[in-house]
This record gives sequence, structure tokens and C-alpha cells, in this order.
Amino acid sequence: MLHNVKELEGASVEAVDGRLGTVKDLYFDDERWAIRYVIVETGTWLKDRRVLISPNAVREVAWDDGVMHVSLTQKQVRDSPSIDTDKPVSRQQEAAHHTYYGFPNYWDGTNLWGLDAFPIPWVGASPDPSLAPHGSRDEAIVRARQARLDRTLESADSHLRSSNEVIGYEIMASDGPIGSVENFVMDDKSWAIRHIVVDTRKWLPGKQVLLSPELIDYISWPEREVCVKSTRHAIETRPEYDTSHVLSPEREAAPGAHRKRAGYY
Repeated sequence: MLHNVKELEGASVEAVDGRLGTVKDLYFDDERWAIRYVIVETGTWLKDRRVLISPNAVREVAWDDGVMHVSLTQKQVRDSPSIDTDKPVSRQQEAAHHTYYGFPNYWDGTNLWGLDAFPIPWVGASPDPSLAPHGSRDEAIVRARQARLDRTLESADSHLRSSNEVIGYEIMASDGPIGSVENFVMDDKSWAIRHIVVDTRKWLPGKQVLLSPELIDYISWPEREVCVKSTRHAIETRPEYDTSHVLSPEREAAPGAHRKRAGYY
């Protein structure tokens, strides 16, 4: 099922043994267009710290109740690597986060989630050092490999962007401005961003339309613009997005609907 990203804002996040906090933001990958992390504000129980929660840890989202259930304990979250969410998250920080929780790296592989198409729960490396495998090894070789890995991660671009930051950016068609980013539509199974909701009311009173991420040419962060490979007329003539209805495969396939992307559902 498809949902608007804004539906998650303010949702209560529940661990297996108690409440973690509320959703404040989402980080998406502007290269593969998927939600990679939910930013949770923990409140006073964790000294007002904000933490990253991967979709790999999400068991269920009760959309009608505004509750996200995760398969983590409060202790796991409390002891997780600290990340300053007010600054860009580096690939090195992501790698430490994934190693701690034992999640696979989504950037290692050709699928949306690395080796998988969906962020499935993963039983991997344990954050408890006592459970790590033991055996003989050359510590010098291990240190050299880790140093090479660290240099690679330091130079890598994570492509993570804040949904709260991008909402409000101006949409620039190939022949001029046509609206602004109003929202994102996500697939709650794969956590992929399927559409960008464009508010054209400055030009077309009362109308919002959907654009596929495939139409994005590039995003200009200094100019706060999303440049698309489409003309103003092509965007103006798109069907109006009815925000009172949840998008579904049936509605997307209805007569007159725009052709959906390959592998959409």
C-alpha cells in the first residue's frame, strides 16, 4: 500500500519493551529513492537524543493509530552509536550503525536493499562483543583491512537527504518553475519513494500532481530546487492527485492513469 510520508510525522515509536519516542523526520536516499531511516526524537528518557531507526527494524506501522512498532529494545537503542542528526550522516556512520544492529548494508548490492528488494528483518552480527566469533587471526592484517575500509567509507557519499528539508523545494521544469514539493508517496512494503507530490497551486489553483522520481534530473541544494526532465505543460496536464484517497495498485491501473514504473509493486 502507498502512503504519504507526512503520515509518519509525529507517529509514536514503540520498542518491544516500551516507548522510544516520536517520528520527527525521515532520511531518504536520493540516488535509489528509498526511505533509509526514521529519525526518532526520544524525549527525556534518553536526554532528548535523536536516533536513527532503519526500516529493517520496523515490524509494523499501524497507520490509522499513528504507531510504529519496531523489533528493538530500549537498551539496544540507548547503546546504539550516537549520530548528530543536525549534520549530514556519513557512510562511515551508517556502517557503524548497521554493524551494531547486525543489519545488511543496503549499498552493497544491486537491489533496492542491497541483496534484497525489501528491508526484511535480519539476524547478523551481534552488538554484543562476547557473541562475536573467535579464532586465530593476524591482527596486523585485520587493522590494515579496517584502515582501507575506513578510508573508503570516509570518501563515500551516503546520498541521504531529509524529507523535511526537501519538502518546500521549488520544482523547476525544463522551461521554468511549475510548483513546489509538497510531500512524498512511499510504498510501505519496500519503503521506496514512488511519487513526489507537486503543489502547483501558485500556477494552477487547487491542483496537486504526482511525479515519478525517474523524472528528476538533479536537485540543487544551494538553490533549493528540484529540476525535472519534463515541461511545464506536461506537468500541468497530469491528473490531479486526490489526497483523500490512499493510492493502490488498482487505482494506479485504472483507465487513464499514467503508466506505472517497471517493478512498481
